[in-house]
Amino acid sequence: MNKHFLIFGLMLLLSSASAKSKTIRNIVPVANGVKITLPQGFTTAIIAENLGRPRHLTINPDGSIYVKLARVVDGKGILYLKDSNSDGTYEVIKGFGNYGGTGLYVKNGFLYASSNKEVFRYTLNEKNEVTDIDNPDKIITGLKMGRQHETKSIVIDNADNIYVNIGAYSNSCQQEDRKTGSLGIPGCPLLDSAGGIWQFKVNKLNQSYGEGIRYATGLRNVVGLDWNNITNSLFVMQHGRDQLNTLFPDLYDAKMNAELPAECLYELKKGDNAGWPFAYYDPFQKKNILAPEYGGDGKKPANGSFINPTVAFPAHLAPNGLLFYTGNQFPEKYRNGAFIAFHGSWNRTPEKQEGFYVAFVPFKNGRPSGEWEIFANGFSGSDSITSASQAVYRPCGLAQGPDGSLYITDDKKGTIFKITYNGK
Repeated sequence: MNKHFLIFGLMLLLSSASAKSKTIRNIVPVANGVKITLPQGFTTAIIAENLGRPRHLTINPDGSIYVKLARVVDGKGILYLKDSNSDGTYEVIKGFGNYGGTGLYVKNGFLYASSNKEVFRYTLNEKNEVTDIDNPDKIITGLKMGRQHETKSIVIDNADNIYVNIGAYSNSCQQEDRKTGSLGIPGCPLLDSAGGIWQFKVNKLNQSYGEGIRYATGLRNVVGLDWNNITNSLFVMQHGRDQLNTLFPDLYDAKMNAELPAECLYELKKGDNAGWPFAYYDPFQKKNILAPEYGGDGKKPANGSFINPTVAFPAHLAPNGLLFYTGNQFPEKYRNGAFIAFHGSWNRTPEKQEGFYVAFVPFKNGRPSGEWEIFANGFSGSDSITSASQAVYRPCGLAQGPDGSLYITDDKKGTIFKITYNGK
């Protein structure tokens, strides 16, 4: 079994190296000794720094920015930024919202923001400014929050529905979480209120679980998600489970744990089940495998109507941002494709940690039309990261500007990067 994974691991490594060599051309120094590598014709710049821990963000038609902070800074969890003197650097104009969190979204004249338990709505004026920062509407309340995977990401469709991730407060639904040899709880009852995507109405106040719909289940944790207007469907990036080798050392070694399971991009329809915790997706065997907590041995296929991913990425990269690009600034190849911000791994030892980059998947007619590639790399500041704490920057949120530029948040140093294309 080890030989099997060694061979495929080498193939994956060669594939990744090939993607880097084919697509990355420009090297752009930014700050703190970091150089960002990008495809030819692209460049990047830091437009804001020292913001705290910015997570998701949104860009207004005038170029101003709203950004959600994981933790409040000076009592404020949402920042409004503008480049007041057009020098390329954004200043914080004001802050509001006395709660931390991740989710932020603008739609139909409202700014939506999430804490780890609730979702709020702020009315915007014709300049996309919040009219009343102190009295937002409370859309959803009482969301489940555990000691892990507590963040709530949000997105809105075109039929007045809002989708909220409720992360599972568990690694693999063991009877004793993260304990070696502990088996899975039969049926995993926490799936009733977590481990999936819930759908609520966007225009109804004070909704609770009972008023929402469990839209899709079997998703351990989703941070990056986006609505695809070509397919009129929800896409999400799942954080895959951890610790296969430490929990079941007789079945998995450290090398296998570093490469399993895949981080998966899923297209979700109502009622879909992605398999967690009963199954995980193996990118080498290219199928859902029965989890060891539920009788698996690393080879047994999972029984059940579990969906397959649209794209399977390497393990433990921590995808925190997903954006379908609809702008005109970037070349045609990027039109309607998916950008993914990978926050970076902590548990690929003895392999070096991976991620800390923005990837791209080309799409055509709502489906991937080619292999994924690394689009923007170098945020970590080193090619030999052995601990996530060593990374200089960690990509998190993604947003598209009115001119088609791509914005990336970093929640390590509190930075926002802007990527533009000039064709040179």
